[in-house]
Amino acid sequence: IIIFDSKNPFNFYDIFNRIDKISTQKVFGILTKPNDYDNFPIIIGVAGSAGWGQHHYKYLNNYVENGFATLSLHSFKSRNVSSTVGSQVAVTIPMIIYDAFMALKELKNHNQIDVNNSAITGWSLGGGVSLFSAWKPIQELISPDLKFSAHLPFYPPCMIMPDDLKFNNVPIHILAGELDDWVPAKACTELVDASNKKGNNLNITIYENAHHSFDREMDVQISSNAYSFTDCRMKIDNNGVVRLLNGFPLSTPSLQKIGLFFCAEKGAHWGGDKVAREKSKLFALEFMQKNLGK
Repeated sequence: IIIFDSKNPFNFYDIFNRIDKISTQKVFGILTKPNDYDNFPIIIGVAGSAGWGQHHYKYLNNYVENGFATLSLHSFKSRNVSSTVGSQVAVTIPMIIYDAFMALKELKNHNQIDVNNSAITGWSLGGGVSLFSAWKPIQELISPDLKFSAHLPFYPPCMIMPDDLKFNNVPIHILAGELDDWVPAKACTELVDASNKKGNNLNITIYENAHHSFDREMDVQISSNAYSFTDCRMKIDNNGVVRLLNGFPLSTPSLQKIGLFFCAEKGAHWGGDKVAREKSKLFALEFMQKNLGK
């Protein structure tokens, strides 16, 4: 178990403008290495809104079996939260991005871990962490000396478009489900296209007939409490404020609840798809082997 100091920024505005005033937070992660003597690239994993599941650990176990060290980040448990489905205020993407960079900084002290050969992967909420930790303005503020070498987000919330579309020039590949009505693949295509027109190099794979959490073992079901962002789009301004397209700011927990009431709907599907599950498992390992020099 690795324990380190982080902070609790509710949003990107907190990081841009007042991080020194934000409360500190002890966070832990679980480090797993193939052995106790070699030097390894590191893959940090970040779970979704429902917390860590069996399918998440299958990826991490597969990485370890193939010569990578992994760190499962436990941002929820560290804050005594079990799930953020339907609220998304107790633990936020900016909080976990901060955690991830502080974890990377802590891992620099471990002589078996090569922090300059690091990747971050995550699912849903964790996919957002994996995606936006590559957003250059936020990475340079939080961690100017260390950044991730590769980013592999699974079904991330792409409906938040930065005004400043600068992403780090490292491999970034989104895996999304065609039928995802929780966080739509269409929004990810929009983000990839807009980013690449600005000179970035984001990539995306969309699995046909696959829903949100396509790599789970469970059958597709509806979560009545979950937000559906199918027709909801937002932007992040250069001050770190997330707004609806009409300008309404989501800058506090209460304003976020009001804004999402008007922008998002409640009720979204999630569940596994055998074809997408197998393809994504293979893709994930090949992506890490290609981009982390194994």
